[in-house]
Amino acid sequence: MSKHPLTLGVIVGNRGFFPGHLAQEGRDEMLAVLAAAGIRAIVLSPEESKYGAVESHAEAQRCGDLFRRHRDEIAGVIVTLPNFGDERAIADALRLSTLQVPVLVQATPDKASKMAIAFRRDSFCGKMSACNNLMQYGIPYSLTRLHTVSPSSESFKKDLAWFAAVCRIVRGLTNLRIGSIGARPAAFNTVRYSEKLLEANGISVEPIDLSEILGRIDRLKNGDSNVEAKLSAIKKYVKTSNVPEPALVKMAKLGWVIEEWMQQTQTTISAVQCWTSLEEYFGVVPCTIMSMMSENLIPSACEVDVVGTLSMHALALASETPSALLDWNNNYGDDPDKAVCFHCSNLPKHFFQDVTMNSHDILASMIDRKDTFGTCVGRVKAGEMSYARFSTDDLNGEMRGYVGEGKFTNDPLDTFGGAGVVQIPQMQRLLRFICEEGFEHHVAANFSQSASAVYEAASNYLGWNMYFHQPEEEF
Repeated sequence: MSKHPLTLGVIVGNRGFFPGHLAQEGRDEMLAVLAAAGIRAIVLSPEESKYGAVESHAEAQRCGDLFRRHRDEIAGVIVTLPNFGDERAIADALRLSTLQVPVLVQATPDKASKMAIAFRRDSFCGKMSACNNLMQYGIPYSLTRLHTVSPSSESFKKDLAWFAAVCRIVRGLTNLRIGSIGARPAAFNTVRYSEKLLEANGISVEPIDLSEILGRIDRLKNGDSNVEAKLSAIKKYVKTSNVPEPALVKMAKLGWVIEEWMQQTQTTISAVQCWTSLEEYFGVVPCTIMSMMSENLIPSACEVDVVGTLSMHALALASETPSALLDWNNNYGDDPDKAVCFHCSNLPKHFFQDVTMNSHDILASMIDRKDTFGTCVGRVKAGEMSYARFSTDDLNGEMRGYVGEGKFTNDPLDTFGGAGVVQIPQMQRLLRFICEEGFEHHVAANFSQSASAVYEAASNYLGWNMYFHQPEEEF
């Protein structure tokens, strides 16, 4: 299911006056489902507790101890209720574990043909009691879409994929370090943000002046093996037939220096200054280098949009596919639910029908065209779309954001840069929300249906003020 191994803790609920064989069978069923999904489970064994479940306070302590020993590995916890379960023991186990990770509560359904005492589960009721206790203990939790659902069902497999995405987002945004490369362009007040609010949410920003990047480039020797390797990677990544070789070498040097600095500073994602310093004083645009990073799930946003790259990262963590940062840029004719999303562009190759490296048409009208090579030009392909935007609300002292889903279409579009037509249900309501709330014109996008996972992670576990744009008729 996941490109990267995930480890989840598992708490099997049990209650003594309900059939114990249900706890044993339920544990086996859940572990088999997790193994089939490529997820490693940390769970009490039948030798450590009755049926490998949690019912008494002593078993809760053993479970808490087990989870603490694996705290660096566990990204989330599944509470599975094959019968009613002991709500206190479940909550105690989570409290004693001291883990602060997402929790998914699942309850197995009864069968109408097996309601006698030997097979009756009452998990339908027990789930409410477990959630009530988690609420009392101040432990946030998530729910399956159906109140009761079999672990082996297709419905739960979708729940599990969704929960895995939530876990990846929460883990990926916890203790995150973002590289801020260069100063914010003076004309882009819209990308201003609060480092202090990010820091209060466990996210650090590591800045470096563009002069230091250029200084490191200047110290590179001609024929440097790292630069040659980066140059080769660029030529394999995108068509470069229209681009002079000296410009490609400059891009390779820029790419290597940024990569080395990010490794030295242990930064995971980046935001880069573009307009117009790099073009005027170095002679290329950084778009292709940023595109390559985003393609490799190392999101990079232009115009030093630090919170924009954070938004990209959340979607990439959820879907494990590349994200892009786009402008909500143009209306599309008279259709109120369509718009043109555009950048000029550093979109990852994953977004394009076909892509070519070329010069930057906008900047070429301001400075010498030979100094503007490096953009990734092409039409965004059709497909499902999730979008997200986080922002630091300095006036109210909080992180906030919005998410939603739509699609990229094949509608005709004759323009430059990297551009696509998006269709979003009730888009005028979304646009009104963005303007009324004063959100930025940048939005992160991803070819996936990940909005729900991003919303759950950000609102429920990170405590951010989030809006989920959905058609009013949807649940």
